[in-house]
Amino acid sequence: MEALIPVINKLQDVFNTVGADIIQLPQIAVVGTQSSGKSSVLESLVGKDLLPRGTGIVTRRPLILQLVHIDPEDRRKTGEENDPNVWKNGRLYKGVDGEEWGKFLHTKNKIYTDFDEIRQEIESETERVSGNNKGISDEPIHLKIFSPHVVNLTLVDLPGITKVPVGDQPKDIELQIRELILKYISNPNCIILAVTAANTDMATSEALKVAREVDPDGRRTLAVVTKLDLMDAGTDAMDVLMGRVIPVKLGLIGVVNRSQLDINNKKSVADSIRDEHAFLQKKYPSLANRNGTKYLARTLNRLLMHHIRDCLPELKTRINVLAAQYQSLLSSYGEPVEDMSATLLQLITKFATEYCNTIEGTAKYIETAELCGGARICYIFHETFGRTLESVDPLGGLTTIDVLTAIRNATGPRPALFVPEVSFELLVKRQVKRLEEPSLRCVELVHEEMQRIIQHCSNYSTQELLRFPKLHDAIVEVVTSLLRKRLPVTNEMVHNLVAIELAYINTKHPDFADACGLMNNNIEEQRRNRMRELPSAVPRDKSLKGPGGQSVSPTEQSPAEGDGPKMAGGAQGEQEGGTGTWRGMLKKGDEGQGEDKTKLQSSIPASPQKGHAVNLLDVPVPVARKLSAREQRDCEVIERLIKSYFLIVRKNIQDSVPKAVMHFLVNHVKDSLQSELVGQLYKPALLDDLLTESEDMAQRRNEAADMLKALQKASHVIAEIRETHLW
Repeated sequence: MEALIPVINKLQDVFNTVGADIIQLPQIAVVGTQSSGKSSVLESLVGKDLLPRGTGIVTRRPLILQLVHIDPEDRRKTGEENDPNVWKNGRLYKGVDGEEWGKFLHTKNKIYTDFDEIRQEIESETERVSGNNKGISDEPIHLKIFSPHVVNLTLVDLPGITKVPVGDQPKDIELQIRELILKYISNPNCIILAVTAANTDMATSEALKVAREVDPDGRRTLAVVTKLDLMDAGTDAMDVLMGRVIPVKLGLIGVVNRSQLDINNKKSVADSIRDEHAFLQKKYPSLANRNGTKYLARTLNRLLMHHIRDCLPELKTRINVLAAQYQSLLSSYGEPVEDMSATLLQLITKFATEYCNTIEGTAKYIETAELCGGARICYIFHETFGRTLESVDPLGGLTTIDVLTAIRNATGPRPALFVPEVSFELLVKRQVKRLEEPSLRCVELVHEEMQRIIQHCSNYSTQELLRFPKLHDAIVEVVTSLLRKRLPVTNEMVHNLVAIELAYINTKHPDFADACGLMNNNIEEQRRNRMRELPSAVPRDKSLKGPGGQSVSPTEQSPAEGDGPKMAGGAQGEQEGGTGTWRGMLKKGDEGQGEDKTKLQSSIPASPQKGHAVNLLDVPVPVARKLSAREQRDCEVIERLIKSYFLIVRKNIQDSVPKAVMHFLVNHVKDSLQSELVGQLYKPALLDDLLTESEDMAQRRNEAADMLKALQKASHVIAEIRETHLW
């Protein structure tokens, strides 16, 4: 196995760097019937007497034997390390004491330098769990052997397959052992050594049968034929070793182990291998070079190397990915701070620039999940605020009765000839006042978004800030207080914008004057039309009496009602103000009186005045009685004037509020952010405190740098291994 040592050592360094779980070196598990020589095969691979052997069932617990290669110069990590005598002895004999040692998992840190002790410990530990009367247990014994003469490899010695329970063994002993073996050899990284004794028939080999169950293609099963020297006189294993009896893809290898007598006489493994070679040359000269323990070791080496070669591409990819990750991690940690004031100024400037860029939409990190920064502010102005204003009904909260009451209250004790202007002003102010709340809400939403930008910048854009939590908190505090300072100023301005609209109701506004003019002309024309129609319908004098009066009222009302759809069609200004002309008002007066008379004559119980009072106090929006034509016309005039003026004001507010917010809040913060941050934070007294790194940052930076170096080294190692010709 010596040829493998340098390669696996280098790879082991790589595994230790990257994490040993990424690639598993294969285990080598021995499977076979009881007393077929499994433990002896493993011993000859390791080259040490360390496993219990004997007749009957000896291996009664799985033994997981981890071989760990060490450099000869490595000092043993024991408590006696500082004792010069022990160490001197160790170096003096250069034997088991100094170079090689073993450790059990169950004895924690106890060191075994004598391999006889190791064998005794295995026996006593087996008896402790499995009893001393041939019982078995599936609880493994873990043993690590440290030596300069082995490769990093895991060997598993399993109990032999048995059929009939003996001693304390349970009735299902065969099933238990079978399940135990399958548990280990099912691992795809396990090379199966199927051990069969040469003095039994290969066709009855339980080992090959079990191996085929988990490895039907035979890609990881190697057949080992033991006890070649114990065959009956006149028979040989030529056909078996040539693969004529049972072909095995990876081959069949014959070995000769030490007999029980050799073991009792303490024959060494090295002598045993020499005798084995002599035996093979004598008995199987043509096959001697393809059998024996040394050939078995070389074959295993080849299998190991193939496995390693298959794993290398994945390992190389993994190393490259990890190196890239650690590189970016290291750059995010930044360099240790040397010039504090320069670093502070740089970080402050970077944050301020990122903040402004996020508002402008020129930030390096474009958010794709949701709107943020300037785009969201734009959305608030034109979608949220705009739609909210458009959804405000110009006449919301105003019923016809409210309008009528306002008109009558504005006239005082005198009955009015005209619609009083005061009522229009009062009502329109009340409606315009409703625009203030959505406007202030718009300011609040923009303020919230400006707060969110702080978080966005520190998360995505200025990773260095995460190195200095105190500086990060200080910057957040300064920006938040700046925003908090600007909020009342902006709110006041928006409040003033609405107050300005309320302060002076400009009925000479060009848009409003146009609407009134249109309405005057329209109403005048309708009145002339009605005058032309009246004589043909009924005589003028009769129209004011008796049932004739009822014919007038519908005629009067129909144009007024017919105007409703025209208004909805967009000519909001029509009919507004025209009723304020003398002729229109007088005409309306006549009609109103006519209607009153007809109501009295047709014996309606209550007078119109009483009817009004009752309606105003008790009746909800759907009015119980019909309004007189004049009342209806007055209400319509006021409503249309309110609507027309309200739309003008709403347009102004929709335009001016975003401008005010931009000027007083957004642009002001953008312009003064840098100077505010520098003024508040760039002070010599604060430098040390603000630029204190989080406690573990320096440690994490060092760890990342070490890891990056190790990964780069590992990458070189893999490149070298790929160029070697060990395959």
